[in-house]
Amino acid sequence: MPKNRTPLSSLASWRRRVLSRAVHRGWAWVRETGAVTARHPGRLRFGRIGVGTRLAFPQGTVFGEPWIELGDHCVIGEQVTLTAGLMPDLDLGSEPILTLGDGVVLGRGSHVVADTTVTIGSDTYCGPYVYVTSTNHSYDDPHEPVGKQWPRMEPVEIGPGCWIGTGAVILPGARLGRNVVVAAGSVVRGVVPDHAVVAGAPARVVRSWDAEKGWQPPLRTPAPVPVPDGVTPEQLLAVADLGAESPRG
Repeated sequence: MPKNRTPLSSLASWRRRVLSRAVHRGWAWVRETGAVTARHPGRLRFGRIGVGTRLAFPQGTVFGEPWIELGDHCVIGEQVTLTAGLMPDLDLGSEPILTLGDGVVLGRGSHVVADTTVTIGSDTYCGPYVYVTSTNHSYDDPHEPVGKQWPRMEPVEIGPGCWIGTGAVILPGARLGRNVVVAAGSVVRGVVPDHAVVAGAPARVVRSWDAEKGWQPPLRTPAPVPVPDGVTPEQLLAVADLGAESPRG
């Protein structure tokens, strides 16, 4: 035993380690148990929740679930807000208000606020803290607090295969085409064509795809190396495990 280490301090250190492991195991159990899936929806009753879709625990604000439809194999991160309608307990009719296609990913802390229709196409990935809204505050009356004025609403449509970077904001009336890239922190409104890259606040097109010329302006980074033919997902996972176990300099 080290000279400066008493049996009492060793016991306290052991207790802290045991307690730490217990807390981590307990939190892992809570996260697993609190996750929402089609088989285990908890209190949430979505219009549809597809096979393999999972809302991580803890969830953010969720209401208007009967008018929210989630496709198959969607990944909804922690503290993600999904709302249909201006407030809970409204009758919004027979059609869905918020629709996510198959394979949509919403990063931690993102918000999708659908007071009128919002559609996110299949295989669209959103980074953390993305904000998608169909509603904007009005400030027409200079004598009335902005928060008390009736908001303006316009449908939002995000096409399939898009990538929306961290902290981006998609405003009412926005219509994004297929495979659009939205740079982190951008504020998007209006129509964005297929295969475009937008950046800035307000966002503008900074790169687009031309069938004859390719990307304009040309890409400055080399194309990623493709996975060789015949490599299985199990082999890729094994390689990833080896990388995680290798010592770091």
